[in-house]
Amino acid sequence: MAITISGSGITSANIADGTITTDDILASDVKSLKSGRKNLLINGGFDVWQRGTSFTGGDAYVADRWSNQVSGASVNITQQSFTLGQTDVPNNPKYYLKWEVTAGNDNSRITQKIENVSTLTGETVTLSYWAKHSSGTLPTGIKSSLRQEFGSGGSPSSTVYVPSGNISLSSSWQKFTHTFTLPSVSGKTLGTAGNDYLGVALGWQVGTETSAYTIDIAQVQLELGSVATDFEHRSYGEELALCQRYYWKLQSEGTAYTYLTLGGNFVSGSHFITSISFPTEMRIAPTGSHNLQTLSISTATGAGNINFYFQNQGQHTAAGTGTFNNYNLATFRTYANGGAYYISPASISSTHLRFGSNGYIQFDAEL
Repeated sequence: MAITISGSGITSANIADGTITTDDILASDVKSLKSGRKNLLINGGFDVWQRGTSFTGGDAYVADRWSNQVSGASVNITQQSFTLGQTDVPNNPKYYLKWEVTAGNDNSRITQKIENVSTLTGETVTLSYWAKHSSGTLPTGIKSSLRQEFGSGGSPSSTVYVPSGNISLSSSWQKFTHTFTLPSVSGKTLGTAGNDYLGVALGWQVGTETSAYTIDIAQVQLELGSVATDFEHRSYGEELALCQRYYWKLQSEGTAYTYLTLGGNFVSGSHFITSISFPTEMRIAPTGSHNLQTLSISTATGAGNINFYFQNQGQHTAAGTGTFNNYNLATFRTYANGGAYYISPASISSTHLRFGSNGYIQFDAEL
């Protein structure tokens, strides 16, 4: 039944059976829905860059949750800002990723690993993104792919690889979509190390060319269904928390020294233990690393406290007298919800961290 409301009144007419089809609804309505919690990728808008905003080299993590992979070339990857008020890419995104191949190669890609190989198994899914070719040799095209990795000890040991066809880039921003049907995981064996995942990759080729080229990528989204809907915008705070499940960096603020006061307690009467709590529980107990050369412990005259300092430029000597001991940060213990730090001697009642201008500790729980 169709109902028409006009200035002359309300009229109605019968609608013949079969007039409205599922395809009509999907094509005209579903694609414009702005429902939440649909993008399975984290940091698809390239807003979070805890590791830095400029990278040069080969395979490495760059923007949070994204890693670059290249074969035989040098790549510069940077965070770039959209011009305020631009309309080429809708919904006022703030950042995009610039991928600059400086020496050229025939195979480059950015990838993200989604926890759990069973994610969307057997389902039709759609990957969408905005891209343009901004300089250099025009690549042959972009080919996206999904990979089912069953983890250490899983079967099959090789990946189930689902590629898309190539798409052609231009010098203007365009939205591209690829639709996949993921294989079932029925009959497969899951590994026992907890490192299984669904991998998403965007790759581009320039044949056998060795010329340089630059590609810009924005608003990458993977969602259930055969239609690409509008990009899901989450707040920066929410996106950051999602990223910190996999990576967290504690570092100095600006050029001045940064202090962090920590509490703790004695262990077995001979060691003092202090800890850093992570802002969110990480995927697993992370691997900790740092660019701090030494950890120094000093008893200041008359203070009765031990101050220990992380520095990136040699050992720090505090005012007053006392015994100094170096401790290897790499032996510290980490857990999914925080790191535990053991210090000798036992005559300690409080501690704090001191970071130099480039000092940091980072915790990595990536897949």
